[in-house]
Amino acid sequence: MAQAMRRDPGHSLFATDGKPHPLQDALVGVTLVLGVLAFVTAQFHGLYLLSSWAGLVGILTGGYGQFISATTRERFLLIIGLGASAVGFYLGMAHGGLFTGVLN
Repeated sequence: MAQAMRRDPGHSLFATDGKPHPLQDALVGVTLVLGVLAFVTAQFHGLYLLSSWAGLVGILTGGYGQFISATTRERFLLIIGLGASAVGFYLGMAHGGLFTGVLN
């Protein structure tokens, strides 16, 4: 009996529903970029303002992205970006915070 073969996306970590999600994909991209920026700049003590603000914005965009995400792929990448943003944010806060040097 000849039957049409279909891929079963339910067993893949990066399963998608086959529909476009432009807002969710944009939030994934922004969260990943901000997470990398926050994480890398947190390694330098003098860039604490950039790392803390990039981390905070990355946490907020990643949280909203998690709220409206539709697929496992989006959630997986958002968690990676959220983790990097959180580490960058916390190290930036430990090195000086969001407003140190701006208000003084």
